[in-house]
Amino acid sequence: MAGPQGSPEAKPGLHPRNRHRLGYDFPALVAACTELGPFVQPARHGGPSIDFADAAAVKALNRALLTGDYGIQGWDLPPGALCPPIPGRADYVHHLADLLAAGGAIPRGAGVCVLDVGVGASAIYPLIGIREYGWTFVGSEIDPTALASAARIRAANPGLAASLELRRQPNPGAIFPGVVQPGERFALTLCNPPFHGSLREAREAAQQKWRKLGRGQGAANRNFGGQGAELWCEGGEAGFILRMIAESTGLSNQVGWFTTLVAKSATLPLLQRALRQAGARDARVVAMAQGQKQSRFLAWTFLAGQD
Repeated sequence: MAGPQGSPEAKPGLHPRNRHRLGYDFPALVAACTELGPFVQPARHGGPSIDFADAAAVKALNRALLTGDYGIQGWDLPPGALCPPIPGRADYVHHLADLLAAGGAIPRGAGVCVLDVGVGASAIYPLIGIREYGWTFVGSEIDPTALASAARIRAANPGLAASLELRRQPNPGAIFPGVVQPGERFALTLCNPPFHGSLREAREAAQQKWRKLGRGQGAANRNFGGQGAELWCEGGEAGFILRMIAESTGLSNQVGWFTTLVAKSATLPLLQRALRQAGARDARVVAMAQGQKQSRFLAWTFLAGQD
């Protein structure tokens, strides 16, 4: 449900296969999900939009996008859960498809099995990957509330049952052990790691964000999306990814590509050095963009012939 090219909502830099790269067709989205209607209002540029600082509006937009563009029914989130920006999440999936294609045809279908580390309450990556490419997913999660939410979304869409398996990570200090079974193989793993090193740091960052938007302390408290392991862990993003790299060496023959988003570009030299020390055969940084926002993911493999 893309709007006309060059519309004010257009998001330059998104992947060519991203359904949202030409902006949001709000009339079509409201038709797909009527609850979005009350949040749509004239924007400064004159066209329809929503207040992206309003958590309820963003949640309604997400539900409309998933219903209208991906055929997902009954999508919801528990209070306080991280509400993902769907265009950016879709971009990660499309770039992963390019990584698997290695310049040839994109592998599609249930034979491509993907591990989503920290599937979250939204299950957003499996929903997009299943609908776009027919892949199968295993989603791991340490938070039982988030896992239950993902299970409810799966139950509301019977066609997802065979394509999405959910597993509880029993050890909060581990990433792959306890989830990946002996002899199990994955084409790739993906992850949106916790960014901050403490809950206090996460809250201060959220408050700073809302101050910049002129919303003040009250808005920060109302719209602080994300909880616990979604936002922070000991060592922050760098510590989490370093642990992922260390654990990946024990699965070198079971995973084609390990990948993770990396929010801070300044962290890359540290991570790339760790990958060299771990013996990775290939390591790549794949750049992504959504408007003015720059992002990236790190990919590595221990197997020959992955490119």
